Amino acid sequence: MNIPPFDISVQFSQIGTEISQAVNQVLASGQYIGGVNVLEFEREFAAYIGCDYGIACNSGTDALYLSLRALGIAQGDQVIVPTFTFFASAEAISLTGATPVFIDIEPASFNLDVIQLETLITPQTKAIMPVHLFGRPANMTAVMAIARTHGLYVIEDCAQSTGAISKVGDQNLTTGQIGDLGCFSFYPTKNLGACGDGGMVTTNDPELANKIKILREHGSPQRYYHTDLGLNSRLDAIQAAILRVKLPYLDNWNQNRLKISEIYGELLADLPGLVLPGCCPECGMGAVWNQYTVRFTAIKRDLVQAQLKQVGITTIIYYPLPIHRQVVYQNLAPSHCPQADLIATQVLSLPMFPEISRSQQEYVAEQIQRILLA
Repeated sequence: MNIPPFDISVQFSQIGTEISQAVNQVLASGQYIGGVNVLEFEREFAAYIGCDYGIACNSGTDALYLSLRALGIAQGDQVIVPTFTFFASAEAISLTGATPVFIDIEPASFNLDVIQLETLITPQTKAIMPVHLFGRPANMTAVMAIARTHGLYVIEDCAQSTGAISKVGDQNLTTGQIGDLGCFSFYPTKNLGACGDGGMVTTNDPELANKIKILREHGSPQRYYHTDLGLNSRLDAIQAAILRVKLPYLDNWNQNRLKISEIYGELLADLPGLVLPGCCPECGMGAVWNQYTVRFTAIKRDLVQAQLKQVGITTIIYYPLPIHRQVVYQNLAPSHCPQADLIATQVLSLPMFPEISRSQQEYVAEQIQRILLA
């Protein structure tokens, strides 16, 4: 049996006709930049998230950068961000001239450890960037309470959590509508993936929305007139059209991911040396499982990955080196993140995509059991 970590082609085989028709309509229109598809997708996506404004851009990285810029974050400022995430979360902060301050993670959910949060706040801290890693919401009740107490902005990195629900106080809210700004990626392997790059910022603040619109168009509120230094960060019309086709399917795909996570949980329960992923208890059960990431504590993770590869199972390691250990950040003050350092040596993401079959999952579980019980 050959099981990939994800298989985008299956999704296309199911809705490819709709996608092809949408793409052909854009090609025939001659409107390849901007236009009705981009405007309608911004409106539809914002409504899905539950926000007043959606501002499309070129990528999830740009969504983070544009959000930081819109908040006026710049050199001399600090932004708290988890160290166990994709590099772009910290990179976007550094590109503004600000300094990322790395926070350790909570071992069950892999999200930022809110217990440490207040200890990292300084007079230079301007914002907190929680990452809803692998589609599991961070503890936003605690994040928002601390942010409001200290007058800090909150930028949610929702690249892997489109459609996830977090319990905040007595409300069930979609990730991306909780903080001041929500940042999304439409990279093809995300829960809502384009056929190329794409991103979105969501907000309820009209002033921030307008600033981001200006910044994504070379700092230009009006063609050929520039009030700021921005960048070219537009979502092209073809990607917008594809995402408009896919958006109505997202909840069903996310439900499939939830069922897959539950099956993995049943099949892999109580194996020695294997730690299954958990969620933040305060966040409810609104995860959308972009990845199903386990930990191997009694056997070397790389050995497990190699043995699974030999029997046709391809897995991925997210992320082998925490950001605070990256060469580019060795000039910063040392960060104390022991959980991230440990977990980075243990994690392995199993095959996860909405169309994976139970028999494929059973094969994965059987092979993991064989390795651990050998």
